[in-house]
Amino acid sequence: MKTVVVVHNIRSLYNVGSILRTAEGFGVQKVFFTGYTPCVDNPTYLPHIKEKIKEAIHKTALGAEEMVPTEYSGNIREILETLKKDKYRIIGLENNIKDRRLKKLNSPELQTALGRAATFGSKTVLLLGEEVSGIQDDLYDLIDVFLEIPMKGRKESFNVSVATGIALYKLLCEE
Repeated sequence: MKTVVVVHNIRSLYNVGSILRTAEGFGVQKVFFTGYTPCVDNPTYLPHIKEKIKEAIHKTALGAEEMVPTEYSGNIREILETLKKDKYRIIGLENNIKDRRLKKLNSPELQTALGRAATFGSKTVLLLGEEVSGIQDDLYDLIDVFLEIPMKGRKESFNVSVATGIALYKLLCEE
């Protein structure tokens, strides 16, 4: 299975590093950074800024930042449209939205929504949005399914890096 992760407008360097480490652990083929997500690949950064970002990301990535192919793009819509044309199914990791495409991670409707009986297919994009406000509404038209992780406690959501791990486990390891 080919899986890529698109990290859009994530502010925390530590979340970025943790997402890279998790992506490497699950065998993700590539991570795209878009919007204001800090990354070493951003061509607009000055060298000393890139070095500070690299050091901070390394604290949680612990070398995974050198193992997982990454790419920065200033245009998330272009990245998602290109992946869609290449037959990737785009899964938006989101919660607390009103959309018929929203499926809980543990619901039987999730597999039906993804159109596969036993596995989640050969090409998947996991789209992550901003830590507080989530995925921007103007990207909803490109998303095939929204994935929501059910919460048992009083908090409304998990940290984005933790949620990424839970979602990737579901998409790549469960049968």
